[in-house]
Amino acid sequence: MKKIIIALFVLMGGFGICSIASGAISGSAHDFSHAAWSRGQICLPCHAPHNNSDVDDAPLWNHTVSDAVYELYASPTFTADDITQPGGVSKLCLSCHDGTIAIDAFGGSGDTAGEGSRFIGEGRNVGTDLSNDHPVSFTYDTALVTEDGGLFDPITTPSGVTGSTGSIDADMLFAGRMECASCHDVHNKYDNFRLLKVDNSGSALCLTCHDK
Repeated sequence: MKKIIIALFVLMGGFGICSIASGAISGSAHDFSHAAWSRGQICLPCHAPHNNSDVDDAPLWNHTVSDAVYELYASPTFTADDITQPGGVSKLCLSCHDGTIAIDAFGGSGDTAGEGSRFIGEGRNVGTDLSNDHPVSFTYDTALVTEDGGLFDPITTPSGVTGSTGSIDADMLFAGRMECASCHDVHNKYDNFRLLKVDNSGSALCLTCHDK
């Protein structure tokens, strides 16, 4: 019995005393378990242990994926020349956040053959025009830093992510590319506003990459 109590104490992070990150998806903006359409589950709207959708690089993805074509970010000061239509993890984020797919469109559980009817609210809906949003799906590497002149090198610059001593490249990029999840942690591990990986007080997250 004593061993069981000790094990539980360790799993719970010593009742929070030893935990380096106190966030959790439970109770966060991505916890839909209170909604009837979620079947009372937190994970199901996004993930399925079996028979998941065939989406490249998706973690057992269960949600309908958008086939929208997006207007991409462009600016005279934007020097990345390989920006593409959102792919990988960004495409998964946009399956709810572009507003073209219902948030309850997953696993065939929506109101109309899996299509759903409950769309993301204004303020969290970025739409399909991404020209006024931070660019995603482009390579962020030393070559871009040299060309741009206003960025920190992602290979050598610490990410500032709580509990990590890793670099921007290691902790925030996906195969060397900037994506939605470079800044946001969908599972709320760090318990920051807007599910950010780094608390943006004093623009700390922005200044992780931008040398201003």
